[in-house]
Amino acid sequence: MKNNLITSLIALLFIAGCSSSDQAEEGSVPEQDIEVIAENLEIPWSIDQLNETMYVTERTGSVVKIEDGQTERQSVELKEELSTASEAGLLGFVLAPDFQESNTAYAYYTYEGEDGRFNRIVTLQLEGDVWREEDILLDQIPSGNVHHGGRLKIGPDDKLYAATGDASDADIAQDLDSLGGKILRLNLDGSIPDDNPFQDSYVYSYGHRNPQGMTWSPDGTMYASEHGNSANDEINIIEAGQNYGWPVIEGNEEQDDMISPLFTSGDDSTWAPSGIGYHEEKLYVAALRGTAILEFDLETKEQQTLVSGLGRIRNLYIEGDTLYFISNNTDGRGNPEENDDKLYRVLLNAE
Repeated sequence: MKNNLITSLIALLFIAGCSSSDQAEEGSVPEQDIEVIAENLEIPWSIDQLNETMYVTERTGSVVKIEDGQTERQSVELKEELSTASEAGLLGFVLAPDFQESNTAYAYYTYEGEDGRFNRIVTLQLEGDVWREEDILLDQIPSGNVHHGGRLKIGPDDKLYAATGDASDADIAQDLDSLGGKILRLNLDGSIPDDNPFQDSYVYSYGHRNPQGMTWSPDGTMYASEHGNSANDEINIIEAGQNYGWPVIEGNEEQDDMISPLFTSGDDSTWAPSGIGYHEEKLYVAALRGTAILEFDLETKEQQTLVSGLGRIRNLYIEGDTLYFISNNTDGRGNPEENDDKLYRVLLNAE
């Protein structure tokens, strides 16, 4: 009888210990199949890759180069004071298509200027192990206490796309004269493309709250992830010139001349989606409050969890059948464990 009681108590303790929200969900990739590539990162935000070399931005103002199992933290010299406000800092980063010859990358950062806090898009020039701000492509993108947006991507049309937040001023998302609450489209030299949907405007789509992820399928369809207002997070198909509703509609709400999302977390839950990638008719989304990588099947419209149990996930990058992703437990809203944050690698379609 005594032994049965002890066994029951041990079982209860085990169940209690496994009840954490960070516990891996059923159906997700087993922990042993997830490889740690780098650790001790400081609020990492963006990932890009050239051949076997990974580059990760840190909001605190560094670029981490990861190559052959070695990690090198490279400094970034900016022309303005990097903001330390919530959600702000060195955010988006993407290597130029000719990086091997030019040593140039594009970056999006929040700064504290004489006239207030703003975001800007710049080119960075790599000299040795230091990245130096060179040219300003677009400046004075609105930046409030939160909702800075920040994601940069080069599209299949060789244009630079930038996701901007509403800077905690929801009304600017509907204002076509404001750069906030938008997805912007630039030529790589910072000029306005002739075929943008609004004349003499960087605006590609509008009515966004705080988009933080963009990706394309091989047929050119563009997808973006967006933070909802406490719930109603969204995954959208992005089309030129369209209005995605914020703050007039959100989630599954509908209104003429406004686009409702492809997927939404609904009224009762939140993902806080950030980075997004496409692979074989599926979208993979990094979820901060969802503490997972979510998988959305574009054919069946089904959703499941691919990775969980590692805390907040900020961004991901897909190369072939390999998915890289970064945790964000050191951003002030997570519960960092030893050696957090980390860059991970997992195989998609693993047998």
